[in-house]
Amino acid sequence: MFDWRWPAFFTRVTAGLLFGMAGVHKMFIMTPPVHARKLFLEPYAHTWIPQFLLWPLGVGIPFLELTAGWLLVAGFLRRPVAISLGLLLLTVTYGHALLEPLFNVNSHIFPRLILLIPTPALSLEADPWCLDAALARRRAGKRQ
Repeated sequence: MFDWRWPAFFTRVTAGLLFGMAGVHKMFIMTPPVHARKLFLEPYAHTWIPQFLLWPLGVGIPFLELTAGWLLVAGFLRRPVAISLGLLLLTVTYGHALLEPLFNVNSHIFPRLILLIPTPALSLEADPWCLDAALARRRAGKRQ
């Protein structure tokens, strides 16, 4: 039987680091308002997407990447966090495809997706070195 512990750990933490560090950059170097203006408001001004949707997306994504990325590294709320990051990847994919229908997903979307998939797919037993698993073991120990 295949031991999923190390692959689960490596993919979860690597994906978390990629999202978390992107969030650090967008929050503290670029800043959320600049991220919104440069990557959402200006490029998508000529599309069907109204400005009132672009602004919260552009400002919110850095917060999501920062928070969800580091939660994923810790392995806390693994599945909901991975699902939220998967939805973020869908949003980013749609946005890129809206501007350039044949854009290359290989640069950052596909690698992040491949690294993200094991986290919601695997059980806590397969990912024992995460905070969720430690909390589950603690709860199980208190019931005995």
